[in-house]
Amino acid sequence: MEYVYLVVGLIVGLVAGFFAARFYFKKELQKNPPINEKMIRAMYLQMGRKPSEAQIKKIMRDMNNQYK
Repeated sequence: MEYVYLVVGLIVGLVAGFFAARFYFKKELQKNPPINEKMIRAMYLQMGRKPSEAQIKKIMRDMNNQYK
């Protein structure tokens, strides 16, 4: 019977840890996105294109929606 409690406790701990880590990771990505407008402009310029402000805003909006 003791092993049952151990296994159930382990499973509950793993599930709780997974959701806590997921919540924390999403929160950090919203506060500190991995890419910003300056980086997007630099990527466009490296490709030889001049980005419009609308293109940059669209990419940022799409990335923010991806993390929600």
